[in-house]
Amino acid sequence: MHADKPSAADIRAELAHVLADAGFTRNARMSRFLTFLVDRHLEGRDEELKESLIAHEVFGRRPDYDPKRDSIVRTEAARLRGRLAEHYAGAGRQSSVIVEIPKGGYVPVFRYREMPIDDAVRPAAARRARSHGLLVAGLCAAIVLGGAAWWSLHGQHTPIPIAVLPLTNLGHDPSGDPFADGLTGELVRNLSLIDGLAVRSRASSLLFTERVRDARDIGPRLAVDYLLDGSVLRSGDAFRIDVQLVHTRDGVPVWSGHFDRPIGDIFEIEDDIAVAIVNKLRLHLGRGSRHYETSVAAYDDYLSARAIRFGADPAGYAERISRFERALGRDPMFAPAYAGLASTYAIRSMQFPLDHPPDELTKLRAAADKAIEIDPLLTEAYEALAMADARDAHWRAAEQEFQHAIEADPHDSRTRAEFAMWFLAVLGRSGEAIAQARRAEIDDPLATDVQIASAFSLMDAGRYEEAETHCAKLPSDVSLRAQCLGRARFGQGRIVDGIATLRAAAEDHFNPQALGFLGYALARAGQRQEAQRMVADPKGPNEEALIYAGLGDKDRTIDALERMAARGAQRAGQYLYSPELSSLLAGDPRLPAVRKRIGLPE
Repeated sequence: MHADKPSAADIRAELAHVLADAGFTRNARMSRFLTFLVDRHLEGRDEELKESLIAHEVFGRRPDYDPKRDSIVRTEAARLRGRLAEHYAGAGRQSSVIVEIPKGGYVPVFRYREMPIDDAVRPAAARRARSHGLLVAGLCAAIVLGGAAWWSLHGQHTPIPIAVLPLTNLGHDPSGDPFADGLTGELVRNLSLIDGLAVRSRASSLLFTERVRDARDIGPRLAVDYLLDGSVLRSGDAFRIDVQLVHTRDGVPVWSGHFDRPIGDIFEIEDDIAVAIVNKLRLHLGRGSRHYETSVAAYDDYLSARAIRFGADPAGYAERISRFERALGRDPMFAPAYAGLASTYAIRSMQFPLDHPPDELTKLRAAADKAIEIDPLLTEAYEALAMADARDAHWRAAEQEFQHAIEADPHDSRTRAEFAMWFLAVLGRSGEAIAQARRAEIDDPLATDVQIASAFSLMDAGRYEEAETHCAKLPSDVSLRAQCLGRARFGQGRIVDGIATLRAAAEDHFNPQALGFLGYALARAGQRQEAQRMVADPKGPNEEALIYAGLGDKDRTIDALERMAARGAQRAGQYLYSPELSSLLAGDPRLPAVRKRIGLPE
């Protein structure tokens, strides 16, 4: 380890090493940008590293440059950070000096590498993220290098070899040449960030620059199964980009895309189109989880947010949301943080007795939509949309979103657990819920949400003994464990044991639901006075519904159930189909009207 900062000589040597990387040698302007920042810093002129001066000195903007109207400096700085991340994850992985451009400014930072790359780091980070259910197929996790964290989900398929041929400028306007070259490079870079694809280097593809290109001839020479080929045409104030994916075995196009973009910031357009094309290819090929380039600080915020468990404490949800938002403040393109934020809003939207802001679902949908825009194969975003649709009683749309997420990643246990808990159980489809929970347990037998989904689904079916085995698998620090065990034991007829366990649950973790199950058990066990004292000072309508059900009061049970619907049909549906309420209300002639008012389907 080094105690001192790198010397000017070491910094100069590292700058030369970085500029020799292929990612910089092909981009003279980015190389000039980095050199300008380093030179000014070493000259002690950090105060000059302002957006307006950089725009003028590096990018040739006029002295009256307005950063509000032209984002060239911010856009190129983001690209520079990405290139540096690529360098230190590849050619620069053995560098002793690290160059960083922190977000929010342009003054470079230099440091000695604190530790060598160690593959043992990856499983540790993977276990942290996996335990919170985002990644099931194996998180490869944070290679912390040069201020970048590479976070990736590994597929289980043999990678598809693919090459990107240089895009052809079809117009007579030479301004299309640098755009075509830049877009070709961005496509190679973005495809290289996708697991499941083996992308040939741009240098190999540059051998094939002729306009007429035979995929059947090029494929064997590059040893690829697919070629991405295309053209660029400037037409008036817009660029038109046509691309196609060609199977090299027979030269037949298997996918084609057409993109029109107005002429503006050429580099921003390159990124936009490259991401759009790559995402279209991922959807067409049905594979490819994305590596995410982000800062160490953003990644730490993301992991710390995921480490906060869902529970009865409202502060936990607020803190989780705050940390996801902080991660996005550091990196507005980090799709998993948008998905995590949407998922948190989705779970929070159904909790008691939280005071819910009116824009909660609006923020949920905005975060989920942004995650999908950046990464259309990110299953957690579809889960969040499904939760929002179910929250609004749009059952068909919700089921389609859940099925979409399952198809995108059949091994994501969290998706199946949420499908079981927040959709199938809500609609009384307990057999299907049990099947989904069992399938989830195959992929992730220790996940907390999977065990809860299994236990609750089995209890809905009256299979309390089996449910207890899943309750017992929950970690001791999970607030629902005692409640789950107490309810399962009481359902088996172990009255004294069940009540004692439920009482402990109510004392250890404040939760209206735990109080409700305790009150229900007391009332059913003949201790009606204590149950009545509890319901005289209720903490939520779910507590009331359960206790009144235990007391056999149908009218007040139905009234409380309908008030629960203010938190969405999901919550009311879960209770309506629970054995505690369903045994009381079965056959009641008011039930169809109650279901309709709650928002449950016929």
